[in-house]
Amino acid sequence: MKAKILTLVVMVLFLGHARAQVDNNKRLEGSWLGTLSVNSINLRVIFKFKLSGDTVKVTLDSPDQGAKNIPLKGGWMKGDSVFIDAPALRGFYHGVMLPGDSLVNGNWTQGGASMSLTLHHLKMEFKMNRPQEPKGPFPYVSEDLTFLNAKANIELAGTLTLPQGKGPFPAVVMVTGSGRQNRDEELMGHKPFLLIADYLTRHGIAVLRYDDRGSFRSQGNFAESTTFDFADDAEAAFNYLRQRKEINPKEIGIIGHSEGGLIAPIVASRNPQVAFIVMLAGPGVPGSDIILEQIRLIDQAAGMSKEKIDNALKAEEKLFRILKQQPDQERAAEMMTGVLDKNIEEDKDATPEEKVQAKSSIPMEIKQINTVWFRTFIDTDPRDYLSKVKCPVLALNGAKDLQVPPDLDLAEIEKALKKAGNKHSEVKKMPDLNHLFQHCTTGSPMEYGQIEETFSPEALGIIADWILKTVK
Repeated sequence: MKAKILTLVVMVLFLGHARAQVDNNKRLEGSWLGTLSVNSINLRVIFKFKLSGDTVKVTLDSPDQGAKNIPLKGGWMKGDSVFIDAPALRGFYHGVMLPGDSLVNGNWTQGGASMSLTLHHLKMEFKMNRPQEPKGPFPYVSEDLTFLNAKANIELAGTLTLPQGKGPFPAVVMVTGSGRQNRDEELMGHKPFLLIADYLTRHGIAVLRYDDRGSFRSQGNFAESTTFDFADDAEAAFNYLRQRKEINPKEIGIIGHSEGGLIAPIVASRNPQVAFIVMLAGPGVPGSDIILEQIRLIDQAAGMSKEKIDNALKAEEKLFRILKQQPDQERAAEMMTGVLDKNIEEDKDATPEEKVQAKSSIPMEIKQINTVWFRTFIDTDPRDYLSKVKCPVLALNGAKDLQVPPDLDLAEIEKALKKAGNKHSEVKKMPDLNHLFQHCTTGSPMEYGQIEETFSPEALGIIADWILKTVK
């Protein structure tokens, strides 16, 4: 009898403790915003807590890096202490909730480094402020549609905006940059293609923008596609516009951003019906040259030492040589693993823990570059196509672009167009703009999400004025 009473007492105490723990965890429910300072760069992070029974599910957003809903292992409270476990990120948070349950002071530890991180409880959903994003009603027609790439036998989905009036109108095809992109080229809360389409259409230019193949509503295999496959998609969009009665078939051009700025001259070099092209931060040298300079500039902006940058560049050059010379992906992966492993071991400043962490990231790094797209990109020379482009060309670059550096690329674009005998080209470097054509401070990609401006109004005006002048 006594044993039964004792068991009952233990159960009651356990259930009471469990309820107390659940009640305590309820203090975490909702979203908490904090800012990490990493190498003089501020990164916002948002932890989202949701109770599920007696456990707390946690996800992480990093809006300034374009990351959302990353699942973490869990979170919990013990007294006023807050804990978040994120082994997949090699991270852990420990903080103390202050009276009022709206502020937590603590530290985020990741890869052996500890950073102060204060979390603020959000009363409403976090939203990026994007004051330029177009809002309806719109003074033009917007039509969602699909068109066929007959060569690949896939349908691509997009949106065509048509100015008011009878037409026929001049028109452009919008081509996105690298990576899986939707028709608005949406990233970090910005929708630059939506803004450009709105501006141009209000100024009498029809715009067709579409989802990348294999992405969102478009058919196809994105992972196995190269720049030249995406060029076929852009040409299919161009050919579709030629069939529309509202469009002047002799006044259709292509606007490409970043990799799209390589695709535009590829299409124009082989299709004399392209009326003009606009290269927004388009490359003028092979992808391998661009990436090496990109690494140097971005690491420099992050405050890395010259020695570390030089070592990173040497390793990257070795990786590129392997990718160019070794077609077998498995063998290439083995060789690249050896290069990266040696580079990590030779880092005198890294702790043993940091070396272990760095080595664990090698497979993912190799997976990202050991692809048919990346191999094609680093080996493709834009000058081979620019030197054959006869139609008018506008090439714009931000002076603070660290991803497609203007001093490396614009001069080569200009030389290649002169070689083509192109007398209708304009090459312009725009002060204080980054790769996304935002006014910026350093040009670092880490700033993209923090900047409220989506696209420079001056750049929008230059593009529209140049197109209208060109098709007169």
